Amino acid sequence: MKLHEMTNVVGAVHRKKRVGCGEGGGHGKTSGRGGKGQTARSGGSIRPGFEGGQMPLYRKLPHRGFNNYEFRVEYAVLNVGDLDGLDASITEVTAEVLATAGLIRGGTKAVKILGNGELTRAFTVTAARFSESAKVKIEKAGGRTVQTAEAQDANAVSAAAKASKLAAFKAAKAAKNAAKA
Repeated sequence: MKLHEMTNVVGAVHRKKRVGCGEGGGHGKTSGRGGKGQTARSGGSIRPGFEGGQMPLYRKLPHRGFNNYEFRVEYAVLNVGDLDGLDASITEVTAEVLATAGLIRGGTKAVKILGNGELTRAFTVTAARFSESAKVKIEKAGGRTVQTAEAQDANAVSAAAKASKLAAFKAAKAAKNAAKA
């Protein structure tokens, strides 16, 4: 099939709806906009969530919690099998090398290597994250995995935060138990 041979199925293309051309057409007089009022006028629209002056639902409900969307880290995901297709001269794999090879987008810093596929030669892979199976396969092929400094720092901060939370929880629990006794 070629581009110029393609056609739409019957019923996929509709003629333009002609409004305001008399009652016989079915869309005459008010042109499908109902009676008078704000929505009948041109440019007359009501913003989403507006309930006519009544206290809207989104203001009635409490806003609680935290959304991590703004602070998330997005990883370019790559499988071990994709590395095997790299040029034979490449032994050191970094985000820049992967971008040059067209496996990830340029400018991507955070890369996560997953374990799908097989690896037949040794690579020194530098990435932000590795799945356990990917680590095993890279090391089994004679290569090594290197985690980027930023990822190590993030892991250390995360571990420290978890440890401090746990310590605070244990202290609170001990205080509660002491108060009971």
